[in-house]
Amino acid sequence: MKIFTAEQIRNWDQFTISYEPISSIQLMERASMAVANWISEHCKVHRRAVVFCGNGNNGGDGLAVARMLYLKGFDVDVFVDDSKGKFSEDASVNLKRLGSISGIFVRKFNQVEDYSFDDKTIVIDALFGTGLSRPLGNEYKELVEWINKKENIKISIDVPSGLSADRLLDDDSMVLKTDYTLSFQSWKRSFLHPETGKYTGKVIILDIGLKEDYNEFTETDYQVTDDSFAGSLFKPRNDFAHKGNYGKAMIIGGSYGKIGAAVLATKSALKTGAGLTFTLAPQCGYEVLQTSCPEAMFIEDGERLIKNFDLDKDLTIGIGPGLGTHKDTQKGLLNFLKNYRFPLVLDADALNIIAEDQGNLKLIPEKSIITPHPKEFERLFGKTENSFKRLELARKRAVELNIYIVLKDHHTQVISPDGNVHYNLTGNAGLAKGGSGDILTGILTSLLAQGYSEKDTCILGVWLHGKAADLAAEKHSKESMLPTDVIDELGNVFIELNRKAGRSL
Repeated sequence: MKIFTAEQIRNWDQFTISYEPISSIQLMERASMAVANWISEHCKVHRRAVVFCGNGNNGGDGLAVARMLYLKGFDVDVFVDDSKGKFSEDASVNLKRLGSISGIFVRKFNQVEDYSFDDKTIVIDALFGTGLSRPLGNEYKELVEWINKKENIKISIDVPSGLSADRLLDDDSMVLKTDYTLSFQSWKRSFLHPETGKYTGKVIILDIGLKEDYNEFTETDYQVTDDSFAGSLFKPRNDFAHKGNYGKAMIIGGSYGKIGAAVLATKSALKTGAGLTFTLAPQCGYEVLQTSCPEAMFIEDGERLIKNFDLDKDLTIGIGPGLGTHKDTQKGLLNFLKNYRFPLVLDADALNIIAEDQGNLKLIPEKSIITPHPKEFERLFGKTENSFKRLELARKRAVELNIYIVLKDHHTQVISPDGNVHYNLTGNAGLAKGGSGDILTGILTSLLAQGYSEKDTCILGVWLHGKAADLAAEKHSKESMLPTDVIDELGNVFIELNRKAGRSL
């Protein structure tokens, strides 16, 4: 699914109005009906709603939603601000329509402190939509601050008020912190970054039937990876295939005290389907790896750490989990990279070694995949003020180095050498544990070995990792789930992918 800017979304509205054709008030009615239907379906124990409406078209949506919820049996009250000039044309139409319904009370913002909220009241935010480009003024700021203190369920229409659709606002900006954001047609970038996404609650994208032609021909550098898109990348197995058809994956990692990281990466590579899986690790990891991963072949180098990285050229390599940064390991890895020209996966200590000298970045083979978390990214490329600027720096360096950057975050971003970005929608806070990144390294190495393109490897691999984590959280909770639980759920994700692909198991 493409991510559009606020301006592009407004253009999409106008395109639909012009070419469907449909009037702007009819399109507002359609969007408002989608919101009202969702609320009616999902808030059955809450039959009272208070709607806060601004003077623009977002307020017009709120006024229409209030009317529709009333007709669906909700008790509805509305708060508006008639002191800030005229309402937009479409908002005025809906305000007039609301006036004809005697059961809905329309109050002014300055009456809100005298209003009684019970615990069954839903608060609906329709103050500002995607058009907001500056922090809230004092009066709205005070209102939003007051609403934020309420413990009622809060639902924002399109975008939480005070939040820009595309970027960070000032540090002292006031934003309504909502439980649900019912947004129209496409994701907004601000929903996907930690500094701004914390205000959105659960995001629901409502299809309001904007004309598909616009979506097809409008270019954007940003997309989200949802289940449908990930499924389109998946390649079911050929029934007549053999292990030679699915590549040779090599995990290079482990050092004394960190063999578990190599185990996790090896197990996830096996569970993701590589035809043959090898692990290069020091001798101290032999018994652990052979016992925990009997399906993989062990290659020994060094007693307590890896020094030599010379390998066959027909292997697809993932380096880093538990590797350590000993000077002998560092020397061996950098010498290897100087002579290796095939795409590989670099993570963890491999990245920490490279980060010791900025000149080492040029040693990364083109089309390779690196998987830094924010701190590792900072060591590699420098500090940034926020996640938006971090992503833009990642885009710049991916283009310069001709590599893929998997920038780990709550919504992990896959940055391609052409500067395009795919935000991942799967995964949860249960992955905030040591070992989760090692699993991703194994998954990516395995998919790359199986012949997926570097881009598809990143997008599908990150989605797989997160999807398995979501299943693990359902079974064990985010707190108690372990990285090994995530590995165990990979099989269930593949079952679902095959089912959707129409393949019986």
